[in-house]
Amino acid sequence: MLRVAIIGCGNMAGGHVRAFERLKDRARVVATVDMDMERAKAAAAVFDGAEAVTDYRAVLDEVDAVNLVLPHHLHHPIGMACLEAGKHVLLEKPMANSERQCLDLIAAAERADRVLMVAYCMRYHPLVLKLKELLDAKVCGELFQLSIWTEQHTQYPPDHWAMDARKLGGGQLFSHGCHYIDLLLWFLGRPVEGTHTGSNYGTPWMEREGTSHVAIRFENGALGYHFGTWGAKGTRLGYSFHAHCTEGMLDARISEGRLYKHVGGAEELVAEYEVGKHVGNEIVLFIECVETGTPPPTDGPSSLQGLRVIWRLYEAESRRVVADLRGLGIEEA
Repeated sequence: MLRVAIIGCGNMAGGHVRAFERLKDRARVVATVDMDMERAKAAAAVFDGAEAVTDYRAVLDEVDAVNLVLPHHLHHPIGMACLEAGKHVLLEKPMANSERQCLDLIAAAERADRVLMVAYCMRYHPLVLKLKELLDAKVCGELFQLSIWTEQHTQYPPDHWAMDARKLGGGQLFSHGCHYIDLLLWFLGRPVEGTHTGSNYGTPWMEREGTSHVAIRFENGALGYHFGTWGAKGTRLGYSFHAHCTEGMLDARISEGRLYKHVGGAEELVAEYEVGKHVGNEIVLFIECVETGTPPPTDGPSSLQGLRVIWRLYEAESRRVVADLRGLGIEEA
């Protein structure tokens, strides 16, 4: 039985708590940690015998693995401490706020021979997995354009950590768009060049971009596009993926839980799933990877490649040039 500590019991932790309830026969949450003791206690109340504490170091000797659900700027120091203590780590995205910090975490996991998995929940969403399956099977021919829209309203209180771009690590693209850059790489392969245009017009509470457009050309000639905003006051698309192929189009309406195929002017519903983030899927896989020693799909090196794309896009945007996105492998470290 794997002993787990959930470190960070804020708003995002709710889905993680519910997911661990489904794994009672394989993993047991023995501690919940938060600087706010009341939040730690509220999370601990879900699990029989779980201990609530305000300092994660107090429980490291009692656990085998940790689920870090923390502000971005704390991923590196606390992730390093847990890995160096010999714990398996499921780390919320993005992995860390700089390349050096990411490399530190990757190296620490290798030294400790422990699983480091980044919680890119969209990689494990059943609708996204089905879309990938159909694209790999070429049910609509060759994929030449993948467009991803994420339209939402996200505005934190002025004193929230995410209002500080240094703690957030960037803007909307880095904080949330990292999910979709990761998916574009997973679906389309090696990127060649790209552009990012971001603005906080319409999202003045953001220090950096609250709205962004990313366009990427891939090695095989296919194109990828992501539009994301935290300023939407309404939406029709919500969270949507359009995969344009040579013989038709696949339309994944994440907000509705439905996947459609469009061929010859006809629309066909091909899959339907419960609406939600399906965070439990990533946690189940994390437990399986710990049990079997298998590297997770969203391990440290894979996750670093997606962040390298974002950092190169940011840097090129500052110089008003097209970003060179070739050569993003971990071998360049």
